[in-house]
Amino acid sequence: MAAKAKKSYLAAQFRRFAATRGGKRAIIAVAHTILTIGYHMVQRGNVYQDLGANYLDQRHILRTTKRLVKRLDALGHRVILQSPILSPAIA
Repeated sequence: MAAKAKKSYLAAQFRRFAATRGGKRAIIAVAHTILTIGYHMVQRGNVYQDLGANYLDQRHILRTTKRLVKRLDALGHRVILQSPILSPAIA
């Protein structure tokens, strides 16, 4: 079920592992993560809070940017990167 969810951390983890290791290994890796989450929930008495589907991309922004630029280059696109402009409310 976790792998079929649309916007969850576990679904994103499944897709990442499945792309490199295959579906069966990805299922086992996600199951291991679920067991680890369950253990920590029982041990600490916390409630599970999903990190979100884009957690890993936000954690490694530079790595994600480089990977996506490489994919676009491989497809024949010319990529020019600009720094994001922050709005006055954020800055």
